[in-house]
Amino acid sequence: EVQLQASGGGLVQAGGSLRLSCAASGFTTENRAIGWFRQAPGKEREGVSVISAWDRESYYADSVKGRFTISRDMAKNTVYLQMNSLKPEDTAVYYCAADPTGYGSSWLGQYPIWGQGTLVTVSS
Repeated sequence: EVQLQASGGGLVQAGGSLRLSCAASGFTTENRAIGWFRQAPGKEREGVSVISAWDRESYYADSVKGRFTISRDMAKNTVYLQMNSLKPEDTAVYYCAADPTGYGSSWLGQYPIWGQGTLVTVSS
C-alpha cells in the first residue's frame, strides 16, 4: 500500500523548534518530490517547502525562509522538516505529499499522495 505518515507535531513555545517526519511506505521517495503543506484554522492549505527528486533543489515559502529546513534520508525513505524559531502564526496542521513528476510545486493538485496531518501549535 502506498502511504505517507507524517509525525512530530506538538505544542511548543514561540522561538522553539520541532522536527516533522514524513515516512513513506510502498514506494521510494528519492525519485519523487516531497512537499510540506500546512492549513491553519479557517485558512486554505498552503505550500511550506518542497524538495525535488534526487534532492536537486529545495524551495521554501517566504514566510519560513531562514527558519525551516527540508531534508531527506533516503536510507529511511523519510523526509524531514526542521522548524526553528517558531512563531504563533506557524500554528497549523502540517501535511506531507508526494509528487511523482519529481519537480514539486506549491500547487496541491500536483500531489496525488498525501499523508495525514500532524498538528503544530506554537504558543506566544
